[in-house]
Formats: sequence, structure tokens, C-alpha cells
Amino acid sequence: MFNSIGIVVVLVCVFGSFVLSGGKLAVVLHAMPYELLAVSGAAVGAFMLGNSVSIARRTLNGVARAFRGPHWRTADYRDLLALLFSLLLLFRKGGAAKIENHIDDPENSSIFAAYPRLLADAGLIEFICDYLRAMTVNLDDPHQLAEAMESDIDRHHAEEAQPVHALQTMADGLPALGIVAAVLGVIKTMSSIDQPTDILGAMIGGALVGTFLGVLLSYCFVGPLGAKLAQVVDEDCKAYSIVKAAIVAHAQGMPTQLSIELARRMTPSEAAPSFAELEASLDDAQQRFNLAQAA
Repeated sequence: MFNSIGIVVVLVCVFGSFVLSGGKLAVVLHAMPYELLAVSGAAVGAFMLGNSVSIARRTLNGVARAFRGPHWRTADYRDLLALLFSLLLLFRKGGAAKIENHIDDPENSSIFAAYPRLLADAGLIEFICDYLRAMTVNLDDPHQLAEAMESDIDRHHAEEAQPVHALQTMADGLPALGIVAAVLGVIKTMSSIDQPTDILGAMIGGALVGTFLGVLLSYCFVGPLGAKLAQVVDEDCKAYSIVKAAIVAHAQGMPTQLSIELARRMTPSEAAPSFAELEASLDDAQQRFNLAQAA
């Protein structure tokens, strides 16, 4: 909704100011379909030329993702911390033998099943299980563990940011493509130099619409969408840093609840659960854990 309001504000202010200042919108509207075809068509063609099919597909999904906003909500962060608490508590009390069944088959794990939204994030669940599994085979040096996890997080973030770079490259090229369309319009005008001045003026005005569209699309639409997608990617990747903080703290021998508290401090401030909310969530997780142990 907020993005849609932004688009309306841009269009109303840009074209409204033009009309209010005495501009003839008919000239712009007449030339716009042809200039838009040249500018947007060249931009799409260049995008296809410069990117693989997978990146193109992910960029289209990324545009929708930018409009949807971050996937993670306050409840998701709270659930992630509770999930980590349950797993690390089981690891500390039961050792590798107790946790292996859960991390080897999270789809059928009673611990993971309590958090279906998290379980749907296959990449994050794989990240958690991989490093808990690594700890069961004696990769428990906190420094080595932190370095390995940081390397994986950097790789994941770089892959997630590929659509951002693709959109930014398109935004950077759009003003130049607008000039290309404008030059073609000027060439067309020069071939009709014998026409009256009012016709030549309209033709030159139509040619300049190409430059206008290139700049407008770049700085008011494609560029901002790329920046918004970058924000969404950064926020959604915070979950991996939270997992890293909890597991590394556990590897350092810290109490489970303290490990989770350190991880809580890694959550974005706007979505971070309060200390009281986390306590209530961990109490629920503790009760489920006790019931599971008793069974």
C-alpha cells in the first residue's frame, strides 16, 4: 500500500505540475507510447542480454518481493528464538544422540513442527541443521564455527542481492536509453525540416519525451525499487545472523537462555521481541520440551 501511494504521488506531482504550468499534455501522450516502447524495450532487451535466466526470474520475483516488504515479522523472530532455544537445550541435555533425529529429518520433527512458518523457509532450516550437525561431529571450536557460518551468510546474502544489482544496472542505463530515443526523434524531426514551425515544435517536444521517460523510470521507479529490494533482502537475511549468534554462543559454553538473549539482540529493533515476550515464548518452549522428554 505504501509503495502504491508513492507511485501515485510521483505521477500526480510530475504530470500535475506540467499541466498546471501550462504544458500541453496532448504532446506528451501522443509521443509516449512510441518513446516508451523504445526506452522500455531497449531496457528489457539489455537486461536479458546482461543476465542469466535464473537471475531474470529472481529479479521478477524480487520486484514483487519489494512491494510485499520483509517476510519476517515480530512473531517470526520470537518463534525463531524459541526454536533455537528448544534445539540448543536438547543438545545440551541430551547430546548428539538426542538431536540427530530432529536435524536429520526436520519435516517430521516435533520441535520444528511447532513452527510451520519457519519450517517453510528451507534455506534457513538447512542452515540451522547443517551447523548443529557439524557440532555433533566435533566442529565445536567457536572461532572456526563463526568463520564458517559467516562465510555461508555472506554467500547467501550475495546470491539474494543479485536481483538488486540487476535492477540498479537497469536504472543506471535508463537515462542513456532515453537519450537514444530522443536522438531518434531528432533524426525524424530533421528529416521533416521543411514543415511549419508548429509541427516541428511538436516533433521536437515528442522526441524529448524519450529523455523524460528514461530519467523518470530510472530515478522514480526502477532505482527506488532496487533500493527497496535491497532493504528487504538485508532485513530477511538477519535471521541467519541470529542463528549464528545463538549457535556460536552455545559453542562457547554459555547457558542456553543467555545464548538466546544474545541472539535476541541481533534482531532488527522494529521487530525485536521484548524481554518479557521472549520469556513467555521460551516458557512455552520449555513446557513443550519437558512434555516431549517425559513422553
